[in-house]
Amino acid sequence: MFRLASILYSLISSTLAGIFFIIALTAGYDTLYPILIAVASGFILALPVSYFVSKHIIEDT
Repeated sequence: MFRLASILYSLISSTLAGIFFIIALTAGYDTLYPILIAVASGFILALPVSYFVSKHIIEDT
């Protein structure tokens, strides 16, 4: 399950970081620190999301 979760993490983390980056820019936060916080929160939030997605995939098979 760790192997699947790590593969999914590489996809999910870049997607969430990109989404949070766009949200920060749309909200008007265009300086360095708000963008870094948004991207870092996307990477951190991807950890449990990739775990639950991989768990769900393994349980269905």
